Parts: sequence; structure tokens; C-alpha cells
Amino acid sequence: MLSLYPYRFNMETIRQKQIGEIIRRNVSIVLSSEGSYIYGDALVTVTNVMVSPDMSQAKVYVSVYNTEEKQAVVLMLEDQLVRIRQALAHRIKKHVRRIPEIYFYLDDTLDEMYRLNNLFDKLEAEDQLGHNRPPDDDDE
Repeated sequence: MLSLYPYRFNMETIRQKQIGEIIRRNVSIVLSSEGSYIYGDALVTVTNVMVSPDMSQAKVYVSVYNTEEKQAVVLMLEDQLVRIRQALAHRIKKHVRRIPEIYFYLDDTLDEMYRLNNLFDKLEAEDQLGHNRPPDDDDE
């Protein structure tokens, strides 16, 4: 199976983490200043950036709020990738030798957390978690 990304992103070096944090901060600034032109009134937050070992690729994870069409916002970001990358290059050119290729991914961990919390609240309301059950006679 061929992968789009030939690099492994799991064991990051200190330099990769530093560059990832620089990219995360600056993509956040770019999106806060130019984001309304790209995706309207949705709220987009950059949650994490993973950089390849040779610093040529960056996976940018974004959380999207205030809209039901989260994947559509990510597609709009990908459509404006050249514009975002140019604005990013202008901001980080002193920190890196070359500007990495950027790939946007939807980070839905907070949505999943809220979904699970609602599920647990529902189970607790229906008394299906087992907290309030009387002890069995066999336990004595």
C-alpha cells in the first residue's frame, strides 16, 4: 500500500517539535486574519502540527466550530492552500530554510469527547451504569 506521506510522523525530534509549534502559532494567526475570507463565520482553531523529519511536510490539525459542515471548511482551506502557504512563508521565513508543504486534517477529538459525555449522561439518567443498584443477596 503506497502512502501519500513516505515519512513517519510518530517520533518527533526536538527540532521537529519546535518547527511544528512555530507553524501552529503562525497558521493560527494567518487563519484569524484571513479566515473570514476563506470559510466565512466558522471558528477554526489549529490544535496540532506534525512535521516530517526532513521538515518538508506539515500535517496541520484543525478543530472547526460554529458550523455543521466541518469537512467543507477543511476543503475550503485546501482550496486556498497557496494563499495560506504564502502568508505563512512571509511570517516564518526567518525560522526555516524552506516552507513545508501543508496538509489540513480535521481534528474532531473535542466533538468526540462531547458525544461520549452526552452518552454517559444519558446512560446515567437511565440508571444503566450500575451505580445505584442495591447489593445482591449472594454478596453477604
